[in-house]
Amino acid sequence: MLENKLKNLSDRSGIYLFYNIKKKLIYVGKATSLRNRVRSYFRGVIPAKAGILQPNKISAYAGMTLVRRPIEQMIHEVVDIKTIQTDSVLEAIILEANTIKKIQPKYNVDLKDDKSWNYIVITDDKFPKVLTVREHELKLPTTPQPPFNKGGKKVRSLTPLGKGGRGGLLFGPYPGLKTKEMINLLRKLFYISTCIPRVETQNFASLPKKPCFYYQLGQCLGVCTGEISSAEYKKKVIKPLVQFLNGKKKSLLKNLEYDMKRASKNHEFEEAGRLRDQIKNLQKIQDIALLNKSFVESPVIARSLSDEAIPPKQGIATPRSSEARNDMRIEGYDISNLGSSGKVGSMVVFENSEPNKKEYRKFKIKTVVGQSDVDCLAEVIERRLKHNEWGIPQVILVDGGVPQVNRVCKILSHHPDPTATLGHPSSGRRGQTIPVVGIAKGPERKKNDFIYVRNPKISKLRNREIVKWINSNKDLLIRVRDEAHRFAIKYQRSLRKIII
Repeated sequence: MLENKLKNLSDRSGIYLFYNIKKKLIYVGKATSLRNRVRSYFRGVIPAKAGILQPNKISAYAGMTLVRRPIEQMIHEVVDIKTIQTDSVLEAIILEANTIKKIQPKYNVDLKDDKSWNYIVITDDKFPKVLTVREHELKLPTTPQPPFNKGGKKVRSLTPLGKGGRGGLLFGPYPGLKTKEMINLLRKLFYISTCIPRVETQNFASLPKKPCFYYQLGQCLGVCTGEISSAEYKKKVIKPLVQFLNGKKKSLLKNLEYDMKRASKNHEFEEAGRLRDQIKNLQKIQDIALLNKSFVESPVIARSLSDEAIPPKQGIATPRSSEARNDMRIEGYDISNLGSSGKVGSMVVFENSEPNKKEYRKFKIKTVVGQSDVDCLAEVIERRLKHNEWGIPQVILVDGGVPQVNRVCKILSHHPDPTATLGHPSSGRRGQTIPVVGIAKGPERKKNDFIYVRNPKISKLRNREIVKWINSNKDLLIRVRDEAHRFAIKYQRSLRKIII
């Protein structure tokens, strides 16, 4: 029975639940791939009587010796496994937290790290703030009593907030949470304000007239400008956030769709558009930045794209550890030209799904005569490959179709200097194992066609993983393409001003 479940596990993200012979939940964990993560626990164990798994030096599944992570010391107690699939890593994190909070599985509690669990707190300010704290920073009674509750209700006091402490809503625990990335993602999804509320000060003149940075990006509803009241903010931001953190995404989406239709009916088209975008973002959450060592053995894309692409090499940082693999670097390239002159190229860098503008580079085309985007791109790639110190991309994205992709692949595989191709001189595999993705605008220039030429130098499985990742991250890749285009245009315009 257990063997069949291991064979039929889904490759999707979610949580897995381990039960003992008494049908009691003893451990819950999260994974980007339930299949890979759960199977990893049973490498080095063989089936025994009554369906119980026992440790052995020979693996019944992978022919590997037993790897004893702390949880694997109790794996012999597991007689049943259940899984719950989620649409995203973020939802897996939240579902794991809610399950731990509700059931307190024995081994989740026993194997808790020394630094204590992380929690998310929503303060009870006029414009509530969303913070992360560790368990030891909370003043928690031994037995939950009103107004304290670990289920998103009331917590009496938070030590780190000072001034006698403040109450608020408490969510968690979140084992192994990347707190900064989590808050940043929630801020984007729910328009959480991080600015100073204009209505909280009597001296308006002392506040900057210019709205906050996130307001200009369309990610703040106007707390800084006084455009939204406390009641509206709680209704539009905090209420949906609380619903989401309580694991009620389906109900949340229904509510948002209802609000969107009502706003449209009332001719509030700007609000309807905001809700439409929010629904879309919640349906396809871009959350790779949340991946960390608590997802060990999961097929994180940074790992599947790096394992063969970047063998160990002196002088080149190799992202082999679970943490390093999550610092995923996507380099996007674009060419901008004004006729046969004024040709420039751009390189933008996204790390953990966000632009890292310090890593951007500009190229003034020097060798190409006439107008050829493919040749210009080739020059840019050649020049980039001379700079190992710029870092190692896990993905290269180009604005263009098959000709551009093929040209870049050819350069990566035939570059004469092994140290510049980001590969290993003795392996026979150079930079050509770095996936190259192109985005073409299609024959009618009304859609985005994603181009990936399968690489014969790598396994069929890895090629499939790359294609799967591309299909799951089209919005991110389009963002990289658009940013590369914007940066190239900006550089070209700055040069034209100088010439004028």
